[in-house]
Amino acid sequence: MNTIFVIGQIIGITSISVALLFALAKLVSRHHRSHDQDGYGSAVLITGCDSGFGHQLARVLDDKGFVVFAGCLAPEGPGAQNLAEKSSSNLKVLKLDVTSNEEVQQAKKTVLQNLPDKGLWAVVSNAGITDWAEIEWSSIEDFQRMMDINLFGSIRVSSAFLPLVRAAKGRMVFMSSIFAFFNCLNMGAYSVSKRGLEAFADCLRVEMASFGVKVSIIQPGNFGQATNILKMKTGLDIWEKLDGERKQIFNLQYMELANEYFMSTCKEGFKDASMVIDAMLHAVTSSRPKYRYLLVSTVDMLFFQLFPFLPTALTDAVFSLSPMYGKRKALLYAK
Repeated sequence: MNTIFVIGQIIGITSISVALLFALAKLVSRHHRSHDQDGYGSAVLITGCDSGFGHQLARVLDDKGFVVFAGCLAPEGPGAQNLAEKSSSNLKVLKLDVTSNEEVQQAKKTVLQNLPDKGLWAVVSNAGITDWAEIEWSSIEDFQRMMDINLFGSIRVSSAFLPLVRAAKGRMVFMSSIFAFFNCLNMGAYSVSKRGLEAFADCLRVEMASFGVKVSIIQPGNFGQATNILKMKTGLDIWEKLDGERKQIFNLQYMELANEYFMSTCKEGFKDASMVIDAMLHAVTSSRPKYRYLLVSTVDMLFFQLFPFLPTALTDAVFSLSPMYGKRKALLYAK
């Protein structure tokens, strides 16, 4: 009994000590004022600047004095040309397909030839694609394309430019999604690519801490309306890809219903990307960037904060509450 009492005292004292040390560390950090990164003399590489988040971030960082290397899939396209026309001479459009080793290496040569005095401060791996489909509607090629752009593209770019960022003790920023942890119906391939990306970024953060490099992950919610990342298709487009066996399971009526539900859900999201751009800017310039930026509505924030810590049985049960999930079950195998 005495032994248990002593152990309890030790645990209690240890817990109080840890709490006090944590409070002291927070107090010290508040008094320690570091300046945010000044853009002048520093460079940032951003992938996926043809449109969307990358396009907008490139313009914001250009306005703040950074030398911006804006990676674009189509440098002669309207998005890249618009970016170049509305930016200063400090912004340089690069041809950069993140799935191409040759283009990544060529981009690195261009960056090295045009580096400002303070070097390459940050790499923002923003290039990505999205698509929706149930796993049985997706081919191996669908998964491979998603992975090659969203995951391996980020790894390819990171591996090439890490030595430059490490020399500047700068930042690595990765564009992920709530679907990295929210296992939603119809988002299998996308979730696989983003969960893999976050695993890579988490490992990189631990390794880079010794070099003074900070790694941040951006997790946007429903911003489909604020970008052009959504892939428009119809239920018939999916249906025509299926073989005979799958057509007996997933009928055309369900395909059209799923498509209507997905598109209507996307239209309910944010129409303005400011929240995401502000988070990306903070990750690049703040003296104390966050490890993760969860970007959802105030109403949804508590749910998505708790979701990764809930028991699997409970997180799976969440989907049974959706009317769409009930309709899906009723329509399976229906003629």
